[in-house]
This record gives sequence, C-alpha cells and structure tokens, in this order.
Amino acid sequence: MQRIRHRKDFLAAARAVTIRARGVVMQARNRGDDNPARIGFTVTKKIGNAVIRNRYRRRLKEAVRLELAEIVRSGCDYVFIGRATTGERSFKALQSDLRFAVDKFNCTIKAGDH
Repeated sequence: MQRIRHRKDFLAAARAVTIRARGVVMQARNRGDDNPARIGFTVTKKIGNAVIRNRYRRRLKEAVRLELAEIVRSGCDYVFIGRATTGERSFKALQSDLRFAVDKFNCTIKAGDH
C-alpha cells in the first residue's frame, strides 16, 4: 500500500464511489492499472482543531494498517474521511466500519476489473 499525497488524486477519488459507515466515510476508485493500492486520510475542519483532527487521522491510519492490508485491491485508490463519530467509536467498531466499506467497494468491482 502506498499513500495518496496529491490533491488531484483526492479529488479523483471524490468523483468515484462514496460509501458511508458509522465511523468513517470512504471514497474509492478503480484506477485500472496493476500498481499497488493507494490510501489517503483526511479529516475536515468541521470536526475540531488540529489536535483532534490529527488524533482522528492517527486512529484511522492504525485501523487501516491492522485491518485492511490484505483486502485492499491493487489498482485502486481509497480515501478515508474521519467523521465526528470516529473518535467516539471503539477501536474494534472502527475497524469493522473500515472493513465494511472496503468490502462493499470491492464487491462493486468486477473480478477481472482490477
């Protein structure tokens, strides 16, 4: 897995599929190549100050690292957006939310389409 760092890549994912779970929103797209999956994280300023946003982002990063390394598909971009409930959910529940969103997206992609 690689990181998404450029604004144009975040915007491209925003124009694709959006899946909402209780603790996170995921935007994802199939790039159509065989390069490794790319992951991006963001938390809007509506959530709180920089300390809170960074805490939520760190929670998301750790949950993705532990839960999703084996199920993300190559050739896809995944952007995880922290919600107000990201900090309130238990860590196990947050991991479950992430897995739900990725599984739902992966089911929308045809088997040979990655």
